[in-house]
Amino acid sequence: MESLASELKESLGCDTFNPLDAVETGEAGGNDLVMFGSKPMAIFIGGKPFLTVHGLLKFPATKSYVTVDMGAIKFLANGADVMAPGVVDADPNIAVGASVWVRDQKNQRPILIGTALMSGPEMVSSREGKAVKTVHFVGDKIWNLAD
Repeated sequence: MESLASELKESLGCDTFNPLDAVETGEAGGNDLVMFGSKPMAIFIGGKPFLTVHGLLKFPATKSYVTVDMGAIKFLANGADVMAPGVVDADPNIAVGASVWVRDQKNQRPILIGTALMSGPEMVSSREGKAVKTVHFVGDKIWNLAD
């Protein structure tokens, strides 16, 4: 568990689980998950842990974020990938292939997690193309595993 918490802190910049927390690992829909307090709090993407949307709501992250304008929300809420024209800000340290979390511009709340298809600066400057491939979003099967 300590390595899980340290990997999450390194990628997201937030403290998460402590060594005394009771977490369980499991699999759902082909995804390896970490359950904590009856909610899916982390998912393994490419073998590395990353917080789910529930996890980001409990443990606010300061790194690996992509901010989208409010016009993109209705599409993302249905599982669409993030298109570069909707990106208004992104962590400049994001590299292609990195796991990222996407938040809305107004409330700064997490709405999905995915894989970066562009670097952070490229997402902000590009006016075309996909910026993030969606892996998990509010309302999907992983989100609905929570009690």
